[in-house]
Amino acid sequence: MSMKEVAISEFKAKCLALLDQVQKTKRPIRVTRFGKPVAEVIPPSIDSVPGDWIGSMRDTMKIVGDIVSPADDEGEWEALRD
Repeated sequence: MSMKEVAISEFKAKCLALLDQVQKTKRPIRVTRFGKPVAEVIPPSIDSVPGDWIGSMRDTMKIVGDIVSPADDEGEWEALRD
C-alpha cells in the first residue's frame, strides 16, 4: 500500500481538507513539487497527543523547607528600615 501523493498546488488549495483526511484515516500524504517529494504529512503519534495537563507534574518535585516565609530575615530588608 503506497502513500497518497498530492501536488503542492493541490495541497495549497485543499490544505485543511487534506489535514482532516490524515487525521481521520491515520494515513500519511506525500506532497510533491514537479513529481519530487518535498514533504510528508503524517498523523500524530499517540505519545504526542496532549493529555490532561492538570496534575501532569504530580510526583515530579519535592518541597524542601519553608516555602511561605521570606528567604531573608525581615530585619535585613532595606525597604522596611525607617
